[in-house]
Amino acid sequence: MHGDFLLAGLTNPDPGTNSYRGTLWQVGLDGAVRRWTHGERDSSPSISPDGRWVAFLRADGQKDRPQLYVMPTGGGDARKLTDLPLGAGRPVWAPDSRRVAFTARIPEPGRYGTPDEGGTKSEPDEEAPRHITRLDYRLDNIGFLVDRRQRLFVLDTQDEARELEPLTDDRVDVADPAWTPDGRAVLVVAKRDWGATATEEADIYAVPAEGGEPVLAVRTAGDAEHPVVGEDGVVWYLGSEFVGPNWDVRNPGLWSAVLPATGGEPAVPRRMTEAETVACAPAAGGPVPYGDQVLVAVGNRGSVELRAVPQDADGVPLDKLSLVTGERAAVRAFAVDGERIVAVVATPESAGDVVVVENGGTRVLTDWSKPVREKGIRPVEELSATAPDGYPVHGWLVRPEGEGPHPVLLVIHGGPFSAYDWGLFDEAQVYASAGYAVVMGNPRGSSGYGESHGRAIVHGLGTVDADDLLALLDAALTRPDLDASRVGVMGGSYGGFMTGWLASHHGERFRAAWSERAVNAWDSFTGSSDIGYMFTDAYVGSDLQTQLDRSPLSYADRIKIPFAVVHSEHDWRCPVEQAQRMFVALKRAGTPVEMLLFPGEGHELSRSGRPRHRIQRFEAVLDWWSRRL
Repeated sequence: MHGDFLLAGLTNPDPGTNSYRGTLWQVGLDGAVRRWTHGERDSSPSISPDGRWVAFLRADGQKDRPQLYVMPTGGGDARKLTDLPLGAGRPVWAPDSRRVAFTARIPEPGRYGTPDEGGTKSEPDEEAPRHITRLDYRLDNIGFLVDRRQRLFVLDTQDEARELEPLTDDRVDVADPAWTPDGRAVLVVAKRDWGATATEEADIYAVPAEGGEPVLAVRTAGDAEHPVVGEDGVVWYLGSEFVGPNWDVRNPGLWSAVLPATGGEPAVPRRMTEAETVACAPAAGGPVPYGDQVLVAVGNRGSVELRAVPQDADGVPLDKLSLVTGERAAVRAFAVDGERIVAVVATPESAGDVVVVENGGTRVLTDWSKPVREKGIRPVEELSATAPDGYPVHGWLVRPEGEGPHPVLLVIHGGPFSAYDWGLFDEAQVYASAGYAVVMGNPRGSSGYGESHGRAIVHGLGTVDADDLLALLDAALTRPDLDASRVGVMGGSYGGFMTGWLASHHGERFRAAWSERAVNAWDSFTGSSDIGYMFTDAYVGSDLQTQLDRSPLSYADRIKIPFAVVHSEHDWRCPVEQAQRMFVALKRAGTPVEMLLFPGEGHELSRSGRPRHRIQRFEAVLDWWSRRL
């Protein structure tokens, strides 16, 4: 956003081409909306500080990688600035409105369709072997990391003779570039000690914009995301505080630090928000300075709210932070220009629309979910329950049309340190529209209800989280229009784990189960998952017997209800062996079991997989429940 000029990116699945189409739209403050670009996949618009230019990403074909383009804000032809083999990342303008910084993965010669040093290109299966020496060598939904590091680039958009050379080396991935006010350096986030060892700890480094060695600028208390630099050299960023060298279920907070003078010691950051009550939401974007405050998105009991943090704050709790927008809603992105705030906000009836906050009020500027709403959206009801130990449980119920009694689905989210929110949820709407009452909640282990709420299941998976879910289900089943004799349980990732756990420990409560992309066996997950080497220790522990005790696979012989094992063949988060082992165990135990494998998909199938696969998945889900409930 710059002045009255506001751009938003809109992406839609296209089943006809089995792809996603993205366009940029100009949104007027009077609510007028017009299409601003006409590419097949345009995204990530960034307006220059002087308001003259827009840098954005465009993929010309559905299989092409996104490249960096620039065009005048007044309209005209878009100029292509990059032609990188694996595409470019989100552009960030320098203060001079001439240069942009971005990151891009650069492959080793001879890999990913690039020629080797002799000029020969090889098919993927004919490439040289990968030499692996560290644990963090791959990542789900991205692929291998060690042979295509994400590196920093600075590009002069007006230099026709420009040559693209990375400013960082191939020892570590860098992310989240942010310019210093003088335009002399770009801050990036990189793993501690410039990636010398495998760790989740990350720090903020300053990279000279003209080239040179990176300098450690901020030594964090754990990790960092989305740094931004104020005019006075203050850096704000989002980050968690680690107790050990790895991530350990901690709320991300807002931090500040003052950039050190040249040659000075790295800055020591100050946590501005309280660890227990404030869970910042990095997925909605980073901190944005706003007068004498800093705006951040914060998870709070199923809402993702935009909150204002005083710049001099020190450990401020949630109830002391003023609410800007997002009550009983979910902020997906936000930006500031002067005193005006714009945000993309999802509600129970919208997957995300642009709102403007000014003069003490909020106005909705777009209505992109209107076609969905016109086809029918079932209302969402808040649901509360009490666990056996007296703990309060929070969730939602989505009921279908008609008097019932309706069959019921207990739907469990992944994570587990994540949460369902108030935004329009396609899963719940599809199931409710097909005649099922949907129960979903945020049991202990979820985020947005206090750090202690999230940590309650550390080394205790399948304990109080299971209690909370069953209590929520019981609360829903008190409704006379819900049929307690026809209940199914389903979930993905951690939700798939919990589906297997409930089916084996409380199977009498359910008619059938649908377990998707699940963790079923912690012993093999430790070595086969991209994050297993640290995730298992954090949540379960390193003791083998404890891992077996906490694994649904160990209790497969107890599962008697019909059980669907659903997985993607290229899932690296919860690898397909997790599904295969469970399927074989259930089959050998005589359980009615079916397995559904999706080719070419990873862990994110239900959220960002190929549109046809997503439709086929929904069809398979509805077929399963029509046969079982």
